[in-house]
Amino acid sequence: MLWVLLLGVLALASLGLPAPAHPRPSGSQCVERECFALFHGPAIFAEASLVCERLGGHLMTVRSTVAAEVISLLLSGDSGTSPSLWIGLQRPQGCGGPGPLGTLRGFQWVTGDNHTSYSRWARPDSDGEGAPPCGPLCVAVSAAAMGTGDPAWEAQPCDTEVAGFLCELHFEASCRPLVVEARGSLVSVTYSTPFGAQGADFQALPVGSLAEVAVLGLQLECAAQPEDVEGRWRREAPGAWDCTLENGGCEDRCDESAGAPTCVCLHHAVLQADGRSCAAAATATSTAAAAAATAAAPSCSNSSCEHFCVSDPAAPGSYSCMCATGYKLAADQHSCEDVDDCAQVPHVCQQLCVNTDGGFQCMCDAGFEMVDGECVELLDPCYGSDCAYQCQPLGPDKYECICAEGFRPIPEDPSNCQLYCNETQCPADCDPHSPNYCNCPEGFILDEGNVCVDIDECEQGNCGQHECHNLPGSYKCICGPGSPLEGQESLDCDIPPTRKTKVVTFGVEEGSGEDLDSPTPEPSLSTPAAGPVHSVVIIGTSIGTLSLVVALLALLCHLRKKRGSAPRGDLEYKCAAPT
Repeated sequence: MLWVLLLGVLALASLGLPAPAHPRPSGSQCVERECFALFHGPAIFAEASLVCERLGGHLMTVRSTVAAEVISLLLSGDSGTSPSLWIGLQRPQGCGGPGPLGTLRGFQWVTGDNHTSYSRWARPDSDGEGAPPCGPLCVAVSAAAMGTGDPAWEAQPCDTEVAGFLCELHFEASCRPLVVEARGSLVSVTYSTPFGAQGADFQALPVGSLAEVAVLGLQLECAAQPEDVEGRWRREAPGAWDCTLENGGCEDRCDESAGAPTCVCLHHAVLQADGRSCAAAATATSTAAAAAATAAAPSCSNSSCEHFCVSDPAAPGSYSCMCATGYKLAADQHSCEDVDDCAQVPHVCQQLCVNTDGGFQCMCDAGFEMVDGECVELLDPCYGSDCAYQCQPLGPDKYECICAEGFRPIPEDPSNCQLYCNETQCPADCDPHSPNYCNCPEGFILDEGNVCVDIDECEQGNCGQHECHNLPGSYKCICGPGSPLEGQESLDCDIPPTRKTKVVTFGVEEGSGEDLDSPTPEPSLSTPAAGPVHSVVIIGTSIGTLSLVVALLALLCHLRKKRGSAPRGDLEYKCAAPT
């Protein structure tokens, strides 16, 4: 049993003898900086808790569905049978008081709190078979009771032996798994973790983990600087390794142009003792150290390398030249020439590339702009507009609605269009599927040949005795003596005395703001005598009436002539009366 093994470990430690290795988990998963391990072997709750603590963690807390899914994943990949596994949930000796006990039913995590957003009790109303009244109880997840859902929780006496337990371990940082390619195919990497888990399938590796890359004969360790949460793979031996793997461990550039991989520092930085990290040469001390290094390598002091010189410690007196990023070694193996980054495949830029000395610049096509290093299509300002005919952009965020020929935007509703003609005649707007259905702008009449002809309102006497000016689709009256609007422009100069007037200036109606209502006459007690009607008044009235009848007859004949051969479309006229 596991507790016998633990007692033996403690006895050997008390005698000063080396303790055996930690038990190896049969399964594990790491998520960022949290790792979870499954251990097999009969154990009571206290023994299982002690093993997890020796590994630097504690029995697993299952506070969310994510943790429950980790357990299901560990059990699904476990070849052994695990009917019951301890987790870090327990209830101490003693009975709880009356009243609700919460989601955990009075139990607490081994971390000393009872915070959780998840629970999965197998028997919510029972403490389990054989549980002592008010005695200490501990919780195990039951794979047998899992069924198709998550593993269920079962409360059991803490001195019960179960088939295994789950440990939870927290680390300050972790590394990403290595990606190694050789001859176009991925190479397997074997990992070993500080808590004894081994294998090739990990989502994250905690600090202290080792990676064995057999194909390269390389062993790396996951390490991190203090307060860093993301670690890096490194090794004790100085210098770079294969540049295709983690950039050879180099902080700046890994170069294999001279054969063996070598780290190169850029921007006048100095390569450090590990042969991989770089530091700025900003102090006199570092400058002196660099000078001493140059003096110790006379081969480089006499070299003609254009950029960098690297001495070969294995062959005194020999050296190799290296170039900065964006350059390559020329045929003479000493000078450096620019690399055309824009000619590389795959392309370094999304759209346009401009090669520069030692680098390149990415640009975007017309209609695109650079946003966070990517070319993003500019948003069309007309997108979502409500223009009835066509939208024309005026800039990155402005537009105007335009109309087809013969139409113009409605002033009070510029998104829609209306028929328009600024001449005495214009082509009618006819339906191509129904040629006899045509429309004319307001103030025009349909004539032969599908032509809209301006209506001459002055010939119709719309201004009466006042001066009249005909306009395309409209007219205006110049009010003379005897009119309340004398000297002004209007559509009707003879306004009834009881109505407010509207003055029209250049075809646009405006309220005059003047109330031309005549004063109300005082009521009279006697009826005025009817005087004789003057003969001139009678004659004038008769002539006016006759003229109006003749004009109406002429207009009626004209309309009947246009509609004689085939039915025509609706004719639109403008209103001659003031509004």
